[in-house]
Amino acid sequence: MFGVRYLKAMPTQFVIQHKAGQIARQGPGLSFWYYEPSSSIAILPTGTAHAPFMFEETTSDFQEVTIQGQTTYRIVDPERTAQMLNFTVDRRGAYVSDDPDSIEVLLSEQVQVAIRAALRGLNLRAALASGDVLVDGLLASLKQSSAIVSLGIDVLGLSILAIRPTPETARALEAETREQLLKAADEAIYARRNAAIEQERAIRENELATEVAVENKKRQVREAAMDAERAVLERRIGIQRAEMAAQIEREAQNRDLVELTTANQRAEADAKAYGIDQMMKAFEGAEPKLLQALASVGMNPQQLMALAFRDLADNAGKIGQLNMSPDLLREMLQAPERRG
Repeated sequence: MFGVRYLKAMPTQFVIQHKAGQIARQGPGLSFWYYEPSSSIAILPTGTAHAPFMFEETTSDFQEVTIQGQTTYRIVDPERTAQMLNFTVDRRGAYVSDDPDSIEVLLSEQVQVAIRAALRGLNLRAALASGDVLVDGLLASLKQSSAIVSLGIDVLGLSILAIRPTPETARALEAETREQLLKAADEAIYARRNAAIEQERAIRENELATEVAVENKKRQVREAAMDAERAVLERRIGIQRAEMAAQIEREAQNRDLVELTTANQRAEADAKAYGIDQMMKAFEGAEPKLLQALASVGMNPQQLMALAFRDLADNAGKIGQLNMSPDLLREMLQAPERRG
C-alpha cells in the first residue's frame, strides 16, 4: 500500500513513533508497520559510543600542548534526549538533522573546559606526566556536568591517549633529557669506578690484613719452636748437669776407692816389708848354703835343674869338660810338655 512502511529496529536502538503530535509507541528494538505521511520516527542509539577529541591548550608556564583522547558515553534516558535533540529519521533511515552529531561536539567542549581548568595549575613537565591524574578528575567533572546530564547522557569513561608539546619544545625537552641521561650515565660510570676502587681498596686491605695475620701466625710458630728448642736445651743441660754430677760423684767414689786401695796396698807393702825385714833379721849370720837350700824347698824339677846349671856355670873354671847326652836334653825339654 502506498505510504505504508515497515520498521525493524535493533535491540540497541530506542524507537519513538509520533503521530498527530502524540507518542504512538516507543521502546527498544521495536518492529511495526506505520503510515509514513502521518508518522514521525525517531531512532536513538542506546549502545555504547565513543567521542574522540583533540585540541590544544596552554600550561601555566605558557607552553602549548596537544591533548588527544576519547570519551565513552551512552544515552540512558532516550525520552529526554529526544526532547532535547532531533533524532528523526527519513524513509531511508538517515537523520534529518545534525543534532545527533552535536553530542560528540558537546562532550568535546566539556572535556576541553575541564582540561583547561586542570592545566591552569600545571607547568609543561607536570602536564606531560599528568595523563592518568587528569582522567579521574575529568571523569568526575563530566558525570556532574549539568549540560550532559540534561541530555540524558551518561559518561562511562574517559581516556587521554597523548599529551604532546610542540615540535620545537619536544626537541628542546629531548635535548635536555638527553643531556640529563648522558649526565646520569657519566655519574653511573663514575659511581661504578668509585665502587670498583672501593672494592679494590677493600680487597687490598683484606689481603694486607691476611698477610699480617699470616706473619703473626708465623711469628707465633717461630716463638713456639724457639720455646720448644729452649725447653729441649734446658732439659739437655739438666741432663748434662745430672750426668756431670753423677760423674763427679763416681770420680769422688773412684778417688776414695783409689785412696783406700793405695792405703791398703801401702799397708800390705808395709806388712810385707816388715815380714821381709823380720825374715832378714832372722837369717842374719846364716850360711849361704843353708839359705840356698831353704830357697830350693818346694821348687819343681826344672827350677832345680836351672839352679844346678847355674852352679855349674859358677864353677866352670873348676870343671874341665862336661858331656850331656841328647836323651838328657830331650827329657829336660819334654818335661814341661808332659806336665802341661
